Amino acid sequence: MSDLIAQFKNRLIISCQAPADSPLHDPEMIAAIAQACVNQGAVGVRIDSPDHIRAVRAKLPQIPIIGLWKRTFPESDVYITPRLEDALAVVEAGADIVAVDATARPRPNGETLADLIAGIHQQTGKLVMADLDTYENAQWAAQAGADILGTTLYGYTGETKDLTPPGFGLLEKLAQDFDQPIICEGGIHTPEMLQKAFRLGADSVVVGTAITGVDLLAQKFCQAIAPGRP
Repeated sequence: MSDLIAQFKNRLIISCQAPADSPLHDPEMIAAIAQACVNQGAVGVRIDSPDHIRAVRAKLPQIPIIGLWKRTFPESDVYITPRLEDALAVVEAGADIVAVDATARPRPNGETLADLIAGIHQQTGKLVMADLDTYENAQWAAQAGADILGTTLYGYTGETKDLTPPGFGLLEKLAQDFDQPIICEGGIHTPEMLQKAFRLGADSVVVGTAITGVDLLAQKFCQAIAPGRP
């Protein structure tokens, strides 16, 4: 497992996802996008849902996959791999690392983060990436046994809703204070921002929308056209 983490050191991981209503939200499309990213130098990919993970694994058998499953439940705001059964499905599909919501928000089935991480470790032997929003939750996740700490949810929870990613301040503190590998994820829009993340101590950086978010990027450019312009 240490060899797996070493592959990410000072390298780029690309999140290959698409909105559910996009024609790109198709396993083979996601697998093709992932292959294009790897062809250009990405050392790993972050993939949502067992079907998409399975398709990427078939096309890229040797590339590390950070897997997750976005699922929503009415009784909880946690949506990134919220339950152990979701994590097990992600691993069965071919993920090498399981990303989980590691915030303090209640989980949909009352399961604790420590229970979830222990279950993943004991039943699969895979690494767990804690998707975090705050320093305090990073402490909690580390105590719960998380193998990797990421800034993924900075700016996306009630506690951080007034903050804008990337969480460079959080990243710097995590890099200084924790022994776990630190991944900067969220809000990295330019190569210069990626370089800054590495200067602040990131072991690796995940970029998503800025590279693979075709739908959102197209929408942004179209919306920039002045109303009524021919």
